[in-house]
Amino acid sequence: MQNLHLDETFMRQALAQAEQACRHDEVPVGAVVVLDNQVIGRSHNLTRRLQDVSAHAEFLAMRQAAGWLGHWYFDKCTLYVTVEPCVMCAGALILGRMGRLVYGTAEPKFGACGSVCNLVENRRFNHRLPVTRGVLEEECAALMQKFFSRLRDK
Repeated sequence: MQNLHLDETFMRQALAQAEQACRHDEVPVGAVVVLDNQVIGRSHNLTRRLQDVSAHAEFLAMRQAAGWLGHWYFDKCTLYVTVEPCVMCAGALILGRMGRLVYGTAEPKFGACGSVCNLVENRRFNHRLPVTRGVLEEECAALMQKFFSRLRDK
């Protein structure tokens, strides 16, 4: 059974990561990977700093978690991310057999977990994962809106 209090606790940790990204002029997306109520991977977007299209928060948090686990099979883990994952990250969640996905706000232009398409619950793939949407949605959306508003003002 899912616990809203725990989901909010871990989403706040993902939000803290997103705020770090924002301070470094990165798109403010943060992610944490949790196993048995312990964070084993955390990161935020680093695409601009690393000049790497794959340096999304989800990828980097999963990479760190894989190092902790000693493998890339995430079937007992939950990924908390402030913004709905894109196609690339949704694909990684499927390939890594992530146990569960929790995200804050939808991404209407790139979201691949329910908005533009829904890869992670698509029955044609050999792995599907449960998704919890809208955890701390207003806070996650506000951070994105603030970032892009500031960008437009420059």
